[in-house]
Amino acid sequence: MSSKGLQLTNRDYDVFQLVYRFRFCLGRHIKKLACFESDRTTDRRLKKLVDADLLSRKKYIYGVPYLYTTTHKSRMLIDANKRADNIRIERINHDITVLDCVAAFISRYAITLDDIITEKEMHAHDGFGNRRHYPDFIIEKDGEKIAVEIELTLKAKECILKNGKDNFLICDKQIWIISQSSRKINEILKELQSRYPNIEILFLEDVVNDVF
Repeated sequence: MSSKGLQLTNRDYDVFQLVYRFRFCLGRHIKKLACFESDRTTDRRLKKLVDADLLSRKKYIYGVPYLYTTTHKSRMLIDANKRADNIRIERINHDITVLDCVAAFISRYAITLDDIITEKEMHAHDGFGNRRHYPDFIIEKDGEKIAVEIELTLKAKECILKNGKDNFLICDKQIWIISQSSRKINEILKELQSRYPNIEILFLEDVVNDVF
């Protein structure tokens, strides 16, 4: 299929799906998760997709690279929701970290994007009336469901404990990823671990090391 003279490939459709599923991606996520050979190849293809109005490229926060989002045109090509996603400024850094962790898990373990359910997809399944808590993503592999939570900012203790309980009820295992400097979060998670035996705590620095 072509768009404005651009011949679309299967990988282009994979890019549209990837960006749509996570609301946005950075170039490095698209390179890694859509299996481009190099930064140059990635940038050249993304420029063509932007020029063809199939992706949008915009800076939202100073110091953060351009975010790629889907356009109406690309959403129609993948039979997705016509409405554009609302990019919440306060969540951008967190959501970038989520994508970094997704790339890390795929690089290091025998999983693919097809094994991952995004938070956006979980909320979409519920519809608009129910905004319950969901983990940042779930891995479904070999009959096991693993909730993955990236917790870099301290929340109220009660909130973290509740989220852990919610995850315990729907998943076989929980992986909580925190920064090495997050001592208070680590203390709360240790308490959560004593209540629910299916919790593993990982440090972000170890998870994303050498992934990109």
